[in-house]
Formats: sequence, C-alpha cells, structure tokens
Amino acid sequence: MDYREVEGAREFVARLEHGRDWRGQIEDFAESEGIDAAFFFGLGAVQDAVLSFYDQDDKEYRDIEFDEPLEVVPAVGNISWLNDERFAHTHVALSRDDGTTVAGHLDRATTFAGELYVREFDTELVREHDDVTDLDLWPL
Repeated sequence: MDYREVEGAREFVARLEHGRDWRGQIEDFAESEGIDAAFFFGLGAVQDAVLSFYDQDDKEYRDIEFDEPLEVVPAVGNISWLNDERFAHTHVALSRDDGTTVAGHLDRATTFAGELYVREFDTELVREHDDVTDLDLWPL
C-alpha cells in the first residue's frame, strides 16, 4: 500500500443547484475555491443518472443509464487533478421508489436536490496512468 499523511484544511457545506449536473457542480466548486485535493460526502436526489462500471478484464468503462427519479444514499468521492483539470471521482448508491438500489461510478446526473460536505487537504493530488489497472490513480 502506498500512502502519505495529509492534514485537513478548509471544510465546506454546500447545497447543489437544481437542474445542474451533480459531479460537474463539485468540479466547478473545486475550481472556484482552488481545491487541489479533498474528500466529500453528498446526499439528495437526482432526476436521472449515468453510472459506469469498470470491466477489469477488458479494462474499459461500461455506461448504465437510468432515466428515473433516484435518491442519493449517499455519494462519496474525492477531488484531485486529472489531465490538467480538477476531477471529482464520485461513487454513488441510488435508491429507486421500490427501495431497490443501483450503484457505481457516477458519470453524470441531473440534480433534483443535493447537500454536500467537503474537506480539503493541504496537498495536491494529481492522477497518473497506472499500467496494471489501465486507470488514472494517485501516485503516492
């Protein structure tokens, strides 16, 4: 396991805007606040979603689209740099009206309502290509 110790810096609570992309709002927020590394939790609801599942054999993401109202129970993720842009790596569990749940890597979703907690770290994290997984991961 690779690791580094980090100190917590600023903390934020935020309300996401209705009708805007969930992950995109987090990336815009990180850009406006100059956040180079953080962890976040989110709750709320979305009107639709595109989740991705990483096929470890084929080493590619497969998208799964949901065009229905869903509860966010919860979203968790981190903020770091990817290809010279701030990236909100977001995983989410989404509940349907019958109580069943779908989950995965959140590509995009239209926010109905959302609340967010963000804790910034006093470091910069920049993702780099990992040959073993073919993913962009933190080089710690």
